[in-house]
Amino acid sequence: MFSSFMMSTWIAASMVAVIAGMVGYFAVLRGSTFAAHAIPQGAFAGAAGASLISASTILGLGVFAVAGALVIGWLGRRGPKDVATALVLVVLLGMGALFLSFSVEYAPEIYSLLFGEVLGVSSSDLLPLAVLGVICIAAIAVLYRPLTLTSVLADVGEARGVRASRMESYFLVIVALATTMTVPVVGAFLMFSLMIAPAASARLLTTRPMRSMALSVVIAVVTVWAAVFASFESQWPVGFFVGTIGTVAYGIARGIAYATRTRSVKPVAVVAASLA
Repeated sequence: MFSSFMMSTWIAASMVAVIAGMVGYFAVLRGSTFAAHAIPQGAFAGAAGASLISASTILGLGVFAVAGALVIGWLGRRGPKDVATALVLVVLLGMGALFLSFSVEYAPEIYSLLFGEVLGVSSSDLLPLAVLGVICIAAIAVLYRPLTLTSVLADVGEARGVRASRMESYFLVIVALATTMTVPVVGAFLMFSLMIAPAASARLLTTRPMRSMALSVVIAVVTVWAAVFASFESQWPVGFFVGTIGTVAYGIARGIAYATRTRSVKPVAVVAASLA
């Protein structure tokens, strides 16, 4: 479990969880969960195209993720954001299917990009993951205040000269960078659950921005660690455990939030009844 081979897995999973928790917080806060779902799946077309020409699948993944994010941001300025996101996703998935149809043999590497291969992470993969992670953290640190302002009070942000459409494009590029980092580890299908479930759970437990983001990171790290352990012991896909544990965490958070609201409402009801 903690052999030299598995140490790379633990380190990579931890880095991915930190970035997913931070980026996912803003995805939930900004209501951009559909884009966070579409960019990883659409970027799969880049990996398929890169495999077709014997290029780096990670490079293809990154190029298509950033391109998809920029197009979604551009189209979203001129129409409904959900429609723009859906159109880009449809086009990218269609391109991915076309690229795969040209392949003469099955590519296990592409399959791993869909469903994740965290147990197959090597030490040589850690440096690129770390570089992308540092870039994402730096971008979030620089844009934290305007991102938070345009997420909560877009009109106030516009009055202060912070354009919401521009910040949306910046954020989508950050999602694309996070996609390039996390998809090779947890897969395109499960990256969405790792990014959204911890952040949504944290938002239910606290409304303070920094505390909520930190809690999102903690939940994401615990989710990935538990998923890696369960996958190693059972030999079941790590993606199954990521999705299941994330859903359970969200359900627990909903229960805690409901119990907290109930306790806070009951004293008010008792006082009102005594005054009636």
